[in-house]
Amino acid sequence: MEEERSLSLLQLMVNEGLVPSTEEEENRKIVIEKLKQIVVAWVKRVAWQRRLPKQDIAASSATLLTYGSYGLGVHGSESDIDALCVGPYFATIVDDFFIVLYNMLKSRPEVSEIHCVKDAKVPLMRSEFDGISIDLPFVQLKVLAVPENLDILNPVFLRDIDETGWKSLSGVLANTRICRLVPDLESMLRCVKFWAKRRGVYGNLNGFLGGIHLAILAAFVCQCDPHAGLSALILHFFKTFAFWPWPRPVELQDGTLHPTLNPTETRLYMPIRLPFSPYEYCHSNITKSTFYKIRTEFLRGHNLTKDLLKFDFDWHNVLEPFPYTKKYARFLKIFLSASKQDELGDWVGWIKSRFRCLLFKLEEVQGLCDPNPAEHIDVNIADPHVIFYWGLQAGKTNAIDIKSVKDVFWRNISTGYQGPFGKMELSIVQASQVPKSAQFDTLSRKRTKACWKMMDYHQRRIPIYSQHVPQYIVGYVSTNGDPEYPNAGV
Repeated sequence: MEEERSLSLLQLMVNEGLVPSTEEEENRKIVIEKLKQIVVAWVKRVAWQRRLPKQDIAASSATLLTYGSYGLGVHGSESDIDALCVGPYFATIVDDFFIVLYNMLKSRPEVSEIHCVKDAKVPLMRSEFDGISIDLPFVQLKVLAVPENLDILNPVFLRDIDETGWKSLSGVLANTRICRLVPDLESMLRCVKFWAKRRGVYGNLNGFLGGIHLAILAAFVCQCDPHAGLSALILHFFKTFAFWPWPRPVELQDGTLHPTLNPTETRLYMPIRLPFSPYEYCHSNITKSTFYKIRTEFLRGHNLTKDLLKFDFDWHNVLEPFPYTKKYARFLKIFLSASKQDELGDWVGWIKSRFRCLLFKLEEVQGLCDPNPAEHIDVNIADPHVIFYWGLQAGKTNAIDIKSVKDVFWRNISTGYQGPFGKMELSIVQASQVPKSAQFDTLSRKRTKACWKMMDYHQRRIPIYSQHVPQYIVGYVSTNGDPEYPNAGV
């Protein structure tokens, strides 16, 4: 029966389109190989521009290391690729990566929508390569030749790396360590991520769990029961974290003794130790509100899976989308817009990076808040825009001084932003005012191209997803009357 439950869960993942086809996988491998060749050619060019000796030019090399969902093997057909560009000692991020490599990529016919994100915590280039989104950060190693099969955990390569370099390396280091400690993580992690997205607890910027958090939590359960089947691992996952004594840290076992720290010293609600450092924890934006919801969802998952072997058990109940308008009577509506479509992504990304400040203020003035990560658009508005609906629990008062909340948040986001400022409007709406298309979390739908304006507003619509923030819905497009989506229209 347990094996049958595992097979039915795997089939559900396939039915939801979460497992890429063989053709899609091959396309990704081709893109990565092409990008590697460009990076190697780039290093040779930089070495020649630096007037290095001929033998050094010939010996110089660079490579790419994939990480994130692709590196862990849990990417979907619409996922982007995170790839770290690892360069030698003479290649700099300012002059060589953001100028020389940028120009080489921009001149390629396969590359489109390329732009540099220089002021982020992890500076990177973002582009579309043969239709696949690529996030490309950079790190400089103090070597002349970077091996193609680089062992990034080898301390020989990790000497004299600056702070920005360490931040760029952290994702690769964490992925590599997790894969070595728990090599058979793929199926379980894919299921856990799908659950988190369905239940609205996935998204680090919104104060929930990010990909690295879920990877370590899933790997921890696999280490505790290495011979269990998939369905048993999911059961143990919910049971473990429904009753976990936070803020006790979660850490993977790697055969070494880690220093004992007072959990309160981390100042985190849910401390999760990075597997490559005994002193570092996963960056987290979890607040009182999101901590409450995550724990509630762990407990719900446990209650629904503890009877996993009963004849009427159904995975669809566990993975049911979170019913926002049934849970909350009021919502904070966050409306963000820009004058140009290509400016919207940076504006929304900047606002989202400051969402934690808004959450703190809302918790202060009214109580718990559920910051739904899903994005939506109103087809009646021509300007490029994004709308969020955050659930508000009954709190200290039903009368929120929304102007003071906006003033505090605006002061926060006005500091440090380098691009053209867009608009931001905050308002309180009732559940009945939330469009039907925004009432449920539908993050599992396949992404299609965004359309900012529709001519026929009476047609049914299907979700579309942000090209700037992967996995987040930005709105809905026409289905031309497709009966598969009977409730998509408003």
